[in-house]
Amino acid sequence: MTQGAFITFEGIDGCGKSTQLAKAADYLASRGIEYMVTREPGGTAISEKIRDIILSNKNSEMKNSCELLLYLAARAQHVSEKILPALEEGKVVLCDRFHDATLAYQGFGRGYPLDTLNNLNAFAVSGLEPTQTFLFDITVDIAFDRLQKTGSTADRLESNSRAFFQKVREGYLSLASSHSSRITLLPAEKSIEELAQKVQEDISDLIN
Repeated sequence: MTQGAFITFEGIDGCGKSTQLAKAADYLASRGIEYMVTREPGGTAISEKIRDIILSNKNSEMKNSCELLLYLAARAQHVSEKILPALEEGKVVLCDRFHDATLAYQGFGRGYPLDTLNNLNAFAVSGLEPTQTFLFDITVDIAFDRLQKTGSTADRLESNSRAFFQKVREGYLSLASSHSSRITLLPAEKSIEELAQKVQEDISDLIN
């Protein structure tokens, strides 16, 4: 491999994307391929601080416009400081969410125009696009059941209504339909092993 690959993992909360990202990292490690695991919002010291602000239940008064701009600020720092340097070093970058999440959550979920979001995001990321995106689709009811079983307290974003997450899910499906060459849609109710096998096969095809 002469250049890096940028692979993102997307889906509503509770879809299992983080589990699949970890398995993909194990797969790359087993093959001796250099990789980096990161997440959004987060990935750098500054971006992680912004993440804490976004997700804290103490900030329930946060306006949607503030939320959007905080996500973009975290992404701008993340891309410049961490993602682009890793790609330039030839690493495979595995990222838990990227700009599709902004379109799904702030666009379809919050109602911001997609054209506006695309323009803002293009500024934040200097034109960076994922090489491949895995979208894990699951019903909102199953996702909520999974989250409740974890026993953890819902953060500010997870505390949104089922109706909100239904809009987000529909947004993700719309994005998958319009970007089918980049986004691989996977039914997240399948077993962890089945999904991991598919993800690993696609990554192998991508980097070989």
